[in-house]
Formats: sequence, C-alpha cells, structure tokens
Amino acid sequence: VEIGESVRGEDVYIIQSGCGEINDNLMELLIMINACKIASSSRVTAVIPCFPYARQDKKDKSRAPISAKLVANMLSVAGADHIITMDLHASQIQGFFDIPVDNLYAEPAVLQWIKENILEWRNCIIVSPDAGGAKRVTSIADRLNVEFALIHKERKKANEVDRMVLVGDVKDRVAILVDDMADTCGTICHAADKLISAGATKVYAILTHGIFSGPAISRINNANFEAVVVTNTIPQEEKMKHCPKIQFIDISMILAEAIRRTHNGESVSYLFSHVPL
Repeated sequence: VEIGESVRGEDVYIIQSGCGEINDNLMELLIMINACKIASSSRVTAVIPCFPYARQDKKDKSRAPISAKLVANMLSVAGADHIITMDLHASQIQGFFDIPVDNLYAEPAVLQWIKENILEWRNCIIVSPDAGGAKRVTSIADRLNVEFALIHKERKKANEVDRMVLVGDVKDRVAILVDDMADTCGTICHAADKLISAGATKVYAILTHGIFSGPAISRINNANFEAVVVTNTIPQEEKMKHCPKIQFIDISMILAEAIRRTHNGESVSYLFSHVPL
C-alpha cells in the first residue's frame, strides 16, 4: 500500500467493509491504517460498515477463538484512533476496544423504507427470526406502533437450523422479518415458510448485512419473499443481477454524516434515531 498524497497532520478516514475477500480486505485496512499513522496523520478513523468476524464474539464451544476481539486488538495495534461501524452483531463488541467506537444503526433507514414501500405497513407485524434479535424488532415495532413476533429456533450445529417455533399471531398480516445479517439464508427462508404456513399474507425480509454466501441466492429465489431488503454495507450489485427479489437501502448518507460530525466534533447520537436528509 502506498498513500498517494501527504497526510501529515490530517484527519484520515479509511473506508473498508468486511466483505468479498474478507481477510485480504482486513489486512489491507490494517496496513493502510499503519501507513497513515507513521506518515504523521493526526487521527485515523476506520469506517467499517460491516465488521469482520463479528459473529465470533464469544467462545461457543471449547477451544474456539474469539476472533472479534482479535480483530479489535489488531485495529488498535495498527493505530486506529476511532472506529465507525454499523449494526454490530453484538453491541458488546464495542467493549473489546479501548478506543471510541460509534456503532450506527440502520433502524431509522429501515423504518423509512417500510413506510415508503409497504402500503399496508399499519397492519404489519415485525418478526425476529431468532431470540437474539428480540431487542431490535421490539424497538422497530414500538416506533411503527405495530405488534411483533419471535421465532425460537434450535440449532444442532452452526449454520444449520433444526426446529422452529413461532411465538405470536401473524394471521392475515404482512410479516416483516428483521435481522442484522443473512449469511446462507437458511434461517430466514425457514422462517418465511413458517410465517406463510401460519397465515401471513406477505413476507418481507429486511437485513442490515447481506452476506449471501453459498446457496443463499437460490434459496431466496425459491422462498416466499415479496422482497429481501439489505443495506449496501456490502456491495450488492452482482447479487441483484441474479436475484430480482433483492432490493437495497443506501446508507452512504448515514456514514457520510457520521464522518462529518466526528470530524467537526459534533454529537453523533442524532443518527441513532434519524436519517440525515
């Protein structure tokens, strides 16, 4: 990596999302942070819309790594002074850092999308595909003044879902599944079938990070979704060519405003509940 112009005394923002060739991108980010740091920049902020290895935030079995903590340490050692990220898989990851972390939420943009694109949103029900996302859906349901439901799933092993139980009444309603990330989409496709069989009229899925690895695209094409809406924390152009159901919410404005506010020393908390115009 070579920085093409002088960064001495500058406030540097490096934007790199955890997607594609994830390890190459992470390594490149670390090297760029270090290159700017030793070129005398005054402050280096890593803007990481999709935080890499965020799911490995605890030991789920013995002898497993806690990779999210390792990534946090690597970013700090490389010289990052500040992290801006979006919808961390577990907000406790902020505590892995000893530097300030701004964890922005896609929620305001999601609310805006629901109101603009789902005509019958007043008669909808917000559904979490797992117990972990309960806080997220209750918050959205409160802001829209609608009800929410939960799906309790039991996993036999990672990435494979065994049994699902729906808690809540979705009959004759538009169901909106909300989650922070979709990887192989097994969970949300199972959940969609469960909701349709429980009497939901339409099913939408709204996800912050659309990783869509392995069989995800074919699963979405075969599932009962009206639309699968993701933000562009991960570029989706290629995926959208192969799957007409995928739509995206542009969150570049939120990140841009967060960068502007941190640079000018203004409060960022406004962005937790509002979409910048």
